[in-house]
Amino acid sequence: MNNVKRAWGMVREVLDRATIYLPIILTAAVALGTYWLVRNAPKLLEPTAKVAPTHEPDYFMREFVIKNFLPNGDLRSELHGVEGRHYPDTDTIEIDKVRMRTVSPEGLVTRGSADRGLSNSDGSEVQLFGNAIVIRDPSVGPNGKPAPRLEFRGEFLHAYVDTERVTSNKPVTLIRGTDQFTGDTLDYDNLSGVANLNGRVRGVLIPSAAPAAPAPAKKR
Repeated sequence: MNNVKRAWGMVREVLDRATIYLPIILTAAVALGTYWLVRNAPKLLEPTAKVAPTHEPDYFMREFVIKNFLPNGDLRSELHGVEGRHYPDTDTIEIDKVRMRTVSPEGLVTRGSADRGLSNSDGSEVQLFGNAIVIRDPSVGPNGKPAPRLEFRGEFLHAYVDTERVTSNKPVTLIRGTDQFTGDTLDYDNLSGVANLNGRVRGVLIPSAAPAAPAPAKKR
């Protein structure tokens, strides 16, 4: 009996000591649990510095056509190509075997082609490289005077759709009707009708055929 009492007394002593240290044990358990959660919780995405776009194409097009329209819905320009590559750093499209066609608000049609082209995002500027040709169809001016067909040829031509200009910093041949001019550089403004050729400028003017004279009246 004494042994039972002694054993029970030891158990009570252990329980009393455990009760004293229980808050410390619970606090330590909570701290360990919190530490484990922090270590194993998924990390928040850290903000990354914005990387500047590189001059690498982000998409390709093949056998394509891009059309741009005026606010009233009329066609302003269209670009055709065998293959196109868009570069996000410059927001430009490089085009193989490019063909272009533009229509002015007055309905004047201009066409162009080259081995390679480079267009800005809205198609308002197109640079033509290699066997570049730009042709403006004949038309009638506001004064009713006919304007002959214009043709520009060179290894580089820069066409501005909105301002109706064609420029080049390389040798160009300008054909106006039957007349032909060459120069080292070109700046043509269709709105003013003025073409500035600089450098070694040469021209060949073909006189228009004179109207046939009326047949003389026969004497009776």
